[in-house]
This record gives sequence, structure tokens and C-alpha cells, in this order.
Amino acid sequence: MTRIDRRTFIQQSGVGSLAMMMGLSSCRSSKEILDIDGMSLGLRKLPKAKIRPDMVIKETVGLRPYRLAGPCLDVDKLDLKTIIHNYGHGGSGFSLSWGTAAITARKVRESGHREVAVVGGGIIGLTTARTLQNNGCQVKIYAKDLFPNHTSSLATGTWSPAHLFCEEDHITSAIKTTWEEACRYSFRSYQNLLGLNNDMVRWVDHYMVGNQRTANRVSPLHINGLLPNRYDLSKKRHPFNEDFVTLEKTMVFNIPSYLDYLTKDFLGRGGELVMQEFYTRNDLTALKEPLIVNCTGLGAKKLFNDDLLLPISGQLAFLIPQPEIDFRLSTPNGYFIPRRDGLVLGGNAIRNNWDITPKKEVTIDIINALNSVVQHMRS
Repeated sequence: MTRIDRRTFIQQSGVGSLAMMMGLSSCRSSKEILDIDGMSLGLRKLPKAKIRPDMVIKETVGLRPYRLAGPCLDVDKLDLKTIIHNYGHGGSGFSLSWGTAAITARKVRESGHREVAVVGGGIIGLTTARTLQNNGCQVKIYAKDLFPNHTSSLATGTWSPAHLFCEEDHITSAIKTTWEEACRYSFRSYQNLLGLNNDMVRWVDHYMVGNQRTANRVSPLHINGLLPNRYDLSKKRHPFNEDFVTLEKTMVFNIPSYLDYLTKDFLGRGGELVMQEFYTRNDLTALKEPLIVNCTGLGAKKLFNDDLLLPISGQLAFLIPQPEIDFRLSTPNGYFIPRRDGLVLGGNAIRNNWDITPKKEVTIDIINALNSVVQHMRS
């Protein structure tokens, strides 16, 4: 068991050296091109991204903790311990993290406990711990891994609150209510982080090309009016040699600086961080805290025999950073996202795949798909 205080974390993390999925916004349907105050939306010059195999500096595979019935937020008993679950967010973990943390914190308040163990040090564990601190709790995080070794480090880092959230036949009125509460709360939380710590959260233009049916599809989970409007662009309003292009604003999270910020913020507010792995539920009963919040993601499959939980893998390739590229581009077979730690390429999702070995052919396929659009952009 290894304890980490704030000074040790800062010394070992190497501030600025931290380094790492897809999901189109589901919160706004498509609209026709509009003119506002005489300015035509979408009419801007876009630089061509350089997308070549020799520019790849890193390839990773992350495992999304996908739960068929959506995230588990239940309250359980384990011997004399109270356990509150907060896991299984699929591809919506970063997007909904603050919202499900707030729901979890409400359940902690109702329990009457103020000394809490949070198990799991990824995005769900960190945001849950910080929210509990804001509610006056004394919090200790128990984590098997920290950045860059947990799956949250391998996320794409975009606002995608309904991406791989659950199976559509599991979307009940109760699920919709919980999702909307979490979505709204998280959205407000991210607006409070804008402009902090080297733009760890920022808004960018997002161009989607080449597939009208995909771009126009509205998820059963969406909130009208939460995001700025999405627009269909006529061909003279964009530089792509494509018949169908839509434009929307979306949020991008710069994962390294964001996870670094959350960890130091947690430690700076009196939190404790213990490196420890749990193999069985009985291991959890040995903790001294009377209340445990389970944020173990895919680890909950074994710890709590959750048969609804499965991995969905996603491979990313990082190109040398290109600061001039300040927009996101999505095509039917691949996307890129501008981040501080590189131009991030992705687009695949393999259900029930535990293999985290990157495959060069996957990267090449994504590069070819993007270049089929980028290389034909008009000047």
C-alpha cells in the first residue's frame, strides 16, 4: 500500500509532461444555414491538417466501461459497510462525470456518513471525490492506477453525454430523468472550468461530413437548447469537397492537464490518495471508512459480478501537435480532435474486446479515411 501526498504527486507527475473517444453531441438536432447579423456561419478558411503515418507519435487502446442498462448508481450493503455505486458510463464518462458525482453525493448525504472511501482514481473517482469534498466530506481515494495508466487517460476527451450510454431498449423514463439531471449538471460544471489551466476545457468548431443520415439522427437522449445550434452548410459555405456537411460547437477536454488539475485540487483540499488494488469484495470490507463509493469502472464486473458490464475498445493515434488546427473533423470512418498533446485520430469501437494492443492497420485505415476528405479541401 503506497500513500501519496500532494507534494509527492507534483514531484512525480512532471507537470506539463502528462499525455490522452468519439461521440457526436446528442443535444441538438440539425438546422438549416442561417445568417446572423449579416455573418454567414461556416464561411471560414480552414488549414489542412497534416495526417501521415510518419507523424504518429503514440498509439493507444482504451476500454470504455459500457453497461447495457446504463451507469449503476445503486446503494448496496456489504457486511457493515454502505456501498454507493458510480460506474458503467460507457463513452459518456467525461461528459457525465460531474452530474453522476452530484447524484452520488446526494446519496452520501442521505446516509449520514461524512468519512468516505472512493475506490477508483479515474475521471469518475476524481470528480466524485471533489464533489464529496465540496459537500463537507473527508475523502480518501484508493486507486490501482493513476495517469497515464488508467483507462480515463486513454479517452478522446469530447462532450459526448449520450455516446455508448446504454442499449436503447433500456432507455426508460427513469433513465431519461437521471441522464438529463446528470447532463445538465455536468454541462454547467464544465462552463466553470473554461479558461483554466492551459485551456483544459474549450469550445471548438466541429465539422461532420459525408453521411446525412448519421448527422441528422437525434439520439433518444438529448436536451433541446443545451448546446448552440447545429447547422447544415450549403456547399459554398464550407471548404470540403463533400455534398453534406454540418457544423456545430462542441467542447474538447485536454485530458493530461485536466486529470492533473483534478488530482492536485483533490490533494490540495486535504484529500488522501492511496495506491491499492482490490481483488474481491472482502478486500473492501477491510477499509476503515464506513461508506465506500465504487468508481471502479470495468473493475466492477469482477468485484460485483455485474454481467451487464462489458468493454468497448477504441484505438487512438496521436500525431505531432498542430496548433494551427483548431477545429474537429468527423467522417463516417474516422475523426480528428485538436488537443494540446497532439492531433488525436480515432473512430473505431469494438464491442466486448479486452485487447489493448494497438494495431497499425487500424491507424492506417483512419488516416486514409481522413485524408480522403482533407486532401480534397478547397483553398
